[in-house]
Amino acid sequence: MNDFGAQLRQARIEAGLTLASIAARTCYSASHLSNVEAGCRTATPDIMLAYTRALGEADVRRRDLLTAAAVGPIAANELIRNGFTAALTGRRHGVDRWHDRVDQYGRDYMEIGADSLQTRLAGDLVVMQQHLDSPAMWAVAARALTTYGKTTRHPAEAIGWYNTARVAADRSEDLAVRVWVRGRAAIALAYEGAALPTAQRYADEAVALSDRPSLGRVQALMARAHVAAGRGDTAAAIAADEDARRVFDHVASSDGEISDAAVPAWRMATFRSMLFARLGLVRPGEQAQTDADRMRPASLTRFATHIDLHRALMTAKAGDRPGGLAYARRAWAALPADRRSQTLGLVLREVEEAARREW
Repeated sequence: MNDFGAQLRQARIEAGLTLASIAARTCYSASHLSNVEAGCRTATPDIMLAYTRALGEADVRRRDLLTAAAVGPIAANELIRNGFTAALTGRRHGVDRWHDRVDQYGRDYMEIGADSLQTRLAGDLVVMQQHLDSPAMWAVAARALTTYGKTTRHPAEAIGWYNTARVAADRSEDLAVRVWVRGRAAIALAYEGAALPTAQRYADEAVALSDRPSLGRVQALMARAHVAAGRGDTAAAIAADEDARRVFDHVASSDGEISDAAVPAWRMATFRSMLFARLGLVRPGEQAQTDADRMRPASLTRFATHIDLHRALMTAKAGDRPGGLAYARRAWAALPADRRSQTLGLVLREVEEAARREW
């Protein structure tokens, strides 16, 4: 039995809970959870959420210890302190206050480093999970969990958090949130060229949930375009891009809005710039890059580096592999280390692979 599975089992037994009672809170069977506790299956974040909710009704200490273990490479002492401070002082933000905090995380995501944001957000998630007592709170948690997934270092880790966010969104019974969480997760993975089957699944779920124009739908359709590009299907990629643009015309965020929850014109241009770079379509790619640079707020230096990497990818695919690679590495080096992200690292890797490939 691995250490984490052992912790789950011990905490459950000490709280007097059965596997069946935990299973009732998830889509997993009691036998599957037994395998998780035995270390034969992975303790995914949605399973962790079920355990922490169940333990929250039985024992604050065990719940917070398990939550701290699950959140990731964060200082456990700080997380436990946050949880206990909230429990002992009776600190309880209303839904509106939590909504405002999550909105601020969306704005901060655009401008600060992932590590700093992750630490702060993890602490709030520890406290927030004590108050998931209404659909509105589940909606707030779903958005926070999606942002948290974006701060992780590996696609597999991000997917775990996106899956948890999907569960939380479904608990909210808020259709717009359910679509947005899936669409945001889909474009995050597809833009990175990571886990394309999962990105496709998230996108298809979002599109199937509602055909109403929304930012979630825009991102899901753009994800479909990137998945098609990654599979070498140019016609499908262009068709999905056109679908996304038609929806975007109805729901575009204002140009001055800076938030991970927003899709203003400069961000749509950034999505399309990467798409055209992948497809090797120079003219529309250059236009998208020009549009992104012209409209993007000056403070968003990380996103300027995105565009530079797109240019490098197009250069490499156009035949100048050494030139494209050198351009990408200069752009990466020019961005301070604390402003880099998993996404940028994956785009850089794609340029490096293109520079090595024989076309």
